[in-house]
Amino acid sequence: MNTRKLTKLSLLTAIALIIFIIEMRLPDLSGIPGVKLGLANIITVYALYHFKAYEVAMVVFVRILLGSVFGGNMSAMIYSLSGAVLCLAGMIFLKKIINEKYIWLSSVAGAILHNTGQILAAMAVTRSTAVFAYYPVLVVSGCIAGAFTGICASILIKRVGDKI
Repeated sequence: MNTRKLTKLSLLTAIALIIFIIEMRLPDLSGIPGVKLGLANIITVYALYHFKAYEVAMVVFVRILLGSVFGGNMSAMIYSLSGAVLCLAGMIFLKKIINEKYIWLSSVAGAILHNTGQILAAMAVTRSTAVFAYYPVLVVSGCIAGAFTGICASILIKRVGDKI
C-alpha cells in the first residue's frame, strides 16, 4: 500500500471517528435504547465503493477500536465488532450486485446485517434468546438509519467522487 492510499484511508478513519464521537454525544432521539443513526457508516458505505474490501475493513475496525477507547465503553466493542463483521461481509457481496447509483440499498442491507450481528452477540453474551424480541425494533430502525446513511453516502459520492 502506498503512502497516498494510506493517507486517504487514515483520513476516512479520522472522519468516521469524529462523526462517531459527535453522534455519541447527541441526545437519544428515538427514546429506544440502542437505536441510533450510525452516521459514521456514511464513510463506510462511501469507502466500500471506492476502496478494496480489506482497506474498508481496516477503516471500520480501527474506528470501532478507537471509538470504544475514546467513548470509554470497551464492552460495547463486542456488539460493534459482531455487527460490523456481518455488515461488511454482506455489503462486500452486495457491491458486486448493486450499482453505486443504488448505494442506499446496500446501506439498508448492511444496517439490517449489523443489527443481526448485534442481536447474535447479545444472545451469546446473555445466553438467552429473550433479547431476540428486540430484533423487530432494530430491523425497522436499521432500515430507516440505513436508508438515511446510504442517501448521505450517495450525496457524498456526487459531491466528492474519487477526490478523497
